[in-house]
Amino acid sequence: MKVKIGNYTGWFGPYQLAKMIMFWVPDQKDEYGLPHTADRVHRFGEWLAHGSIRREPKLGEVYSFGDERHETWIYKLLLWIERKKKRTISVHIDRWDTWNMETTLGYMIRPMLKQLKANKHGAPFVDDEDVTEELRSTAAPELTEEQKNIHDVDDNHFKRWDWVLDEMIFAFESLDGGANQDWEEQFTTGNYDFRFKKIDEKGTSEMVRGSDHTAVTDWDGRKAYATRVQNGFRLFGKYYQSLWD
Repeated sequence: MKVKIGNYTGWFGPYQLAKMIMFWVPDQKDEYGLPHTADRVHRFGEWLAHGSIRREPKLGEVYSFGDERHETWIYKLLLWIERKKKRTISVHIDRWDTWNMETTLGYMIRPMLKQLKANKHGAPFVDDEDVTEELRSTAAPELTEEQKNIHDVDDNHFKRWDWVLDEMIFAFESLDGGANQDWEEQFTTGNYDFRFKKIDEKGTSEMVRGSDHTAVTDWDGRKAYATRVQNGFRLFGKYYQSLWD
């Protein structure tokens, strides 16, 4: 298998052009301390895009989007260039990649899940039924009025997503040779001693336990572990479209 996936092309429009031309103008910060384009750079970008600067609405006014604004030749040129750009995606699959396809995919999915957890900038909504009781929304403190005005997530919102990601990672580590490879062995103690015993003159034999056979398997523990692995794969399928940064 050979996979090459390049970075996203990224949009470069009139506002980005204005910021590049007016490189000496520093970014401003909003009320939350986050950087954003300075007002004069933004106005210049608006002029590059539409040939005019829209008047800011007064208190109580709203913009009317009924009329299309003029698009300058600069805007149209940059839009044409954007449509020509293509993200580099090259995937070559060898015949042996599908012999154990679940393992082949696991080699890529597990490190991607770990990177996502380490670098994520948000979290989707996770159903209470998919996490332990102490992480459910019903176990979180009731939202204050101030919290309700800012967002509508409870104190366990991000913890639930971390837990779900950990369960996905656990499942794939048990599959593709990660930290939990050969996990079945931990549930068996002792030694195996099987021998073949001849049972008739035709040469028919049967496998029987030898005198040194001491192996004992914790079938309940093994089943519980396998159930957790399967649940991790279920969560991966359910929240597949939530795997974003």
